[in-house]
Amino acid sequence: MPRFAARSRAGRRRLLRGRRVRYGSLAVVLVTLTAMVVVARTSACAAGPVLESGGAFAGGTRFYVDPYSAVGYWDTHNTSNPLEPAIASRIGSVPSAIWFTEYDPDRIAGQVSQITAQAAAEGTVPVLVLYDIPEVNCSTSAPNGAPSIAAYESWASAFASGLGSHSVIVIVEPDALAMQTCLSAQQATARDGAIAYAGSAVHKADPDARVYFDAGNSGWNSPEVQAQRLAAADVTTSANGIASNVSNFLPTSSEVAYDERVLSALGSPSGLHIVVDTSRNGNGPGNTWCDPAGRALGATPTANTGDPLVDAYLWVKDPGQADGCAASAGAFDPELAYALIANGPGGAPKLPAASGTGSGSAAAKAAVKPSAATLSGAAPSASASSVEDASKQTTYPGCR
Repeated sequence: MPRFAARSRAGRRRLLRGRRVRYGSLAVVLVTLTAMVVVARTSACAAGPVLESGGAFAGGTRFYVDPYSAVGYWDTHNTSNPLEPAIASRIGSVPSAIWFTEYDPDRIAGQVSQITAQAAAEGTVPVLVLYDIPEVNCSTSAPNGAPSIAAYESWASAFASGLGSHSVIVIVEPDALAMQTCLSAQQATARDGAIAYAGSAVHKADPDARVYFDAGNSGWNSPEVQAQRLAAADVTTSANGIASNVSNFLPTSSEVAYDERVLSALGSPSGLHIVVDTSRNGNGPGNTWCDPAGRALGATPTANTGDPLVDAYLWVKDPGQADGCAASAGAFDPELAYALIANGPGGAPKLPAASGTGSGSAAAKAAVKPSAATLSGAAPSASASSVEDASKQTTYPGCR
């Protein structure tokens, strides 16, 4: 298995993730075409990207930020920590995907409905990840996963029933198609069918949803092998495209080139597009898949890709969420988060060693994990302890 392929995500089955942000509106009076161009250029940092879109979404599409996230909780409970200002402004305010990792068929529709309704009210698009298929990552002991393929399909239907008629991105089962070597032919066929079922269930419930099947990454399977697995899951009729680099560090350009080769191997179907996880790929990969040193934040989420095949660059993995080496898998680690900021463009202030923020310090890692009730997806309270400061704005490239 390639060194960047395997990742531990046991912690994700205990957390739902995301963030919320409010964007200021931009009001301008357009007198001439020249004035229009000037206003668009000078106001880009105030209102987010206003350039021409690349793929299926408008260039100015804003993505949903869930207030009940691990980083938001940490921000709220660590306002005096020297790491907090940078983490709050550079990570806490940036949209990230919300993962659904627990087999909870009686509650999941309500959880999804709450998110999509709030996103619709804000005029934003949520990014949701289904991650509950049996034996994902070839692990029979993964906590909280669906107990069977039939149970998974029922759970996926319940998920879909909560979507409503809202614009939403759904990424289906990271790793599940790329990692099938542990499965028998019969098991692989059942998994392929379940993934196809999940994509179709989402489309049937919400025609405005866009579904992306996971395609691994450019350091894993060949484009031809990955295309065969996507085809077996009926990607051309059950999805709108493919997602790659989820939780990985590979450069965006490499991923887009790989994804284009995958689509070519599928016969270049006109309806299939691409999304890429850019959350931690600012410096490319390190020498390990597990919390490598020296990594940096990648491009912030945008639909303004400039490529007609690429619908969006997204933060599917939460920056600062451990892979399992620096901290428990799935836990938010503020030192990891700060390092991703410091190692990238614009950097971050170097903190004195006496500040108590050295490796493993209790001060930096205090209150890093919300309660299960807060992140469970059950109707959360709008308390000050769990709602992020709405004044924080997403930082876009060129606006720092």
